[in-house]
Amino acid sequence: MNSMGNLRRTHMCGELRLSDVNKEVILMGWVQKERNLGSLIFIDLRDNTGITQIAIKDDNKEIFDKAKDVKSEYVLCVKGDVRERESKNNNIPTGEIEVIANELIVLDTANVPPIYIKDDDNAQEAVRLKYRYLDLRKPKLQNNLKLRAKTNKLIREYLDENGFYEIETPVLGKPTPEGARDYLVASRVNEHRFYALPQSPQLMKQLLMISGMDRYYQIVKCFRDEDLRANRQPEFTQVDMEMSFVDQEDVMTINEGLIKKLFKEIRGIDIPTPIKRMTYSEAMERYGCDKPDLRFGFELKNITELVKDSEFKVFSSCNEKNKSVRCINIGNYESEYSRKKIDKLEKFVKEYGAKGLSWIRVHDGEIQSSIKKFLSDEELNSIIESTKEDENALIFILADKNDVVFNGLSALRNRIARDMNLVDNDTFEFVWIVDFPLFEYDEEENRFVAMHHPFTMPKEEDIQYLLTDKEKVRAKAYDIVCNGDEIGGGSIRINNSDLQKKMFEALELTEEMIENKFGFFVEAFNYGTPPHGGLAYGMDRLMMLLVGTDNIKDVIAFPKTQSATDLLTGAPTNVDEKQLKEIHIKLD
Repeated sequence: MNSMGNLRRTHMCGELRLSDVNKEVILMGWVQKERNLGSLIFIDLRDNTGITQIAIKDDNKEIFDKAKDVKSEYVLCVKGDVRERESKNNNIPTGEIEVIANELIVLDTANVPPIYIKDDDNAQEAVRLKYRYLDLRKPKLQNNLKLRAKTNKLIREYLDENGFYEIETPVLGKPTPEGARDYLVASRVNEHRFYALPQSPQLMKQLLMISGMDRYYQIVKCFRDEDLRANRQPEFTQVDMEMSFVDQEDVMTINEGLIKKLFKEIRGIDIPTPIKRMTYSEAMERYGCDKPDLRFGFELKNITELVKDSEFKVFSSCNEKNKSVRCINIGNYESEYSRKKIDKLEKFVKEYGAKGLSWIRVHDGEIQSSIKKFLSDEELNSIIESTKEDENALIFILADKNDVVFNGLSALRNRIARDMNLVDNDTFEFVWIVDFPLFEYDEEENRFVAMHHPFTMPKEEDIQYLLTDKEKVRAKAYDIVCNGDEIGGGSIRINNSDLQKKMFEALELTEEMIENKFGFFVEAFNYGTPPHGGLAYGMDRLMMLLVGTDNIKDVIAFPKTQSATDLLTGAPTNVDEKQLKEIHIKLD
């Protein structure tokens, strides 16, 4: 193939306008499509800024003959003169001009690509991931990555203006507990020993506060070896930050400023601040989850008291600790749900552990219900009256353990809102969720574990319950939630050695366990630790909101599949015996 020689681009393919008419320009890019009209050939030349139409006339036989062989995705260099188009294309920014070619160089040819290079190609995801370098030629994905680069720049500018220092922390570190599984890296020079890839820079950023760096941030890769649900990746990016001599409100205020800047610069949207606060307990009671979507209603109602004496044992048996009967009412949308559709919703909630889904319908004063024969008229009417807001009603009821009820009804309200097209994707409802429990009970380990991590500061008024009544202890922890997604979370950290020891005691960690897992960190606490706290954003989730996609793979250059494989490179893959021997590993 030919080289560029002394030719160099004068413009990008998306830049030329009517003001450039009569200029001699040099463009380089890929062929989007070609059209041979007999005496005239048109080529749409594309780069990551857009498309310019190239016109090749048959009065220049050498160039014309060369252009006849050009196919889609060939790489070209074109030198020519900008002219006003006779037939304008108002769908593209360069649609008023074209370039009359007087020199054409084929820099490289191309095979017929396995996917179309257009945003609506409808190719299967597996094919798109295998040929990701072709997929990334599409304008939509290129624009997403450009916006991600701009977002990174804005984050750095904002944090720099507010006294933060960008500091890198190690990628090869020590395995840590109380989280997902670590990815392990065998050490060649330290036989039978392993590094772990960081799930987050949590301990390191706290050490930076102990070292006196005052304000740290990092846009950093993190790794978790966990089962991948939708929109999770084994390697992901965090915007990580930590601040000294602050409390909860200080961290939240700084981050509200950052959110406001990003959404104004990237989306042109003014996010009102201060962002509303909601306690964890309120979020669970009203929405059944700690990351509620506030763009629609269908709030949960607790009707346990109304049916505690019912002869319907499914309901009355839930009048005890950690069980409840709760419901949502979708009001006048009831007419949208036939019995067949309700049956589908019952199957849906069973995916969240529910044993069944009860319902009560009120339509023009007439009451229908799947449980009418099990309830007294008084019980039936009290449920309707306690939840009814519109003339009609369709009430969905779950009775079970609280976690099943919350998970099921939370998922159900989201499902119904989407079914009814009640979700406005151009609206952004932010909320801080605060006052999380410090502990959660782990059924497998049969003990209380840290809901976030063992270094989270309890609220001062709850410290008295740390060893005696763990369920009462709330954390100085906070999540920033938008449209049903947690995009960031953090906490104020323990900075007192005695309190940290008490926390370890509450978690039933032995001295040996503490020394083995956190020895270096606990030692640092003996040398003066400032009050400090921080927050980390899931950068990939944040970018999903900013670019307006519901697929995390749309904002990552080279994502993995749900089974943590890379279809492009074939990773993970086998390695030869020599490499395994070098790191002292023998496979079964």
